[in-house]
Amino acid sequence: MTTPEIHRRHVLYGISAAAMISASCQHVAASEAEPTLRTITVNGINMRVAEMGDGPLVILAHGWPESWYSWRHQIKALAEAGYHVVAPDMRGYGGTDAPEAIADYDIHHLAGDIVGIIDAMGEEKAHLVGHDWGAVVSWNAVHMHSDRFKSLTALSVPYGGRGAAAPTTILNKVYGDNFYYMLYFQEPGVAEAEFDADPRAILSRLYRSPDSPRFPPKVTDPKMSAGGWIPRLGELKERPEWLTAADLDYYVQQFEKAGFRGGINYYRNLDRNWKTTADLEGVTIDIPVKFIAGAQDVVLGGRNAEQLDEMMRKVCTDFRGVTLLPETGHWVQQEEADAVNTALVSFINSI
Repeated sequence: MTTPEIHRRHVLYGISAAAMISASCQHVAASEAEPTLRTITVNGINMRVAEMGDGPLVILAHGWPESWYSWRHQIKALAEAGYHVVAPDMRGYGGTDAPEAIADYDIHHLAGDIVGIIDAMGEEKAHLVGHDWGAVVSWNAVHMHSDRFKSLTALSVPYGGRGAAAPTTILNKVYGDNFYYMLYFQEPGVAEAEFDADPRAILSRLYRSPDSPRFPPKVTDPKMSAGGWIPRLGELKERPEWLTAADLDYYVQQFEKAGFRGGINYYRNLDRNWKTTADLEGVTIDIPVKFIAGAQDVVLGGRNAEQLDEMMRKVCTDFRGVTLLPETGHWVQQEEADAVNTALVSFINSI
């Protein structure tokens, strides 16, 4: 695993040797410190957050199927750079409440959770960073509550404005009777039953690098009727180097406790989100925005940096550019922690 910590360097003149030794010891202690986990009440739910550092507020929103732990490298780097970092277990995950109603996971609730964190921290505004579904939530949160955010950094999921049709309508036209995970997730109770029965199987297959070697899948029939998702994903022959056995164990334990239902319910609101955000049509995002992704992330659909830049500048009036990391896949902040930390700290420092 890479060592992700970015240290602020200060050249100090005219101080005593004792002061230098004291400062050095304080720096080592800060570097070895771990985030604090606590529960706060936001937007009508109890939310577990990992917290570290002092200074301007930075919120880190994870995606599916993840945890606050997905930001373990960035939390320390940003805290050492002088920020108060808060990484929640998003609604439905880990130590955060998982409401029963599917509608409780729509984009209005999810964006409201982020604003609720800002309020709970006693702040007016925050820098927002989101990956995967966390990026989707973040794009919408800054749209809906533009006065509450200083900047947005989106990882892996770009945004070019509201789609022309409901998402599942488009997906059904593309895939028909063939398997596609977002369509598989639409039927309540089905996908979560598969994943809850063996969290390690799904997580260990999804957490991979682009070049991770796999065994052949057990199901190769493309039809949805042929079965679930786990047997369609070949088991990895070895873990990627950025994921230790302890890392995977932690993720598995979180999903053994919370289950997969909450996170999958985000997908069950795709059409609802589209229908209830018509007022965002043509609305621009006017705060500074940065985009970071792995160049081999399948979510990008093969787009290069220039195409992504053009896409996002249509909706972002203060777009600060695209950083694509070569030979990197979807789990970018874990795969290339040092590079992501450098880009994040540099961008947020510039605001």
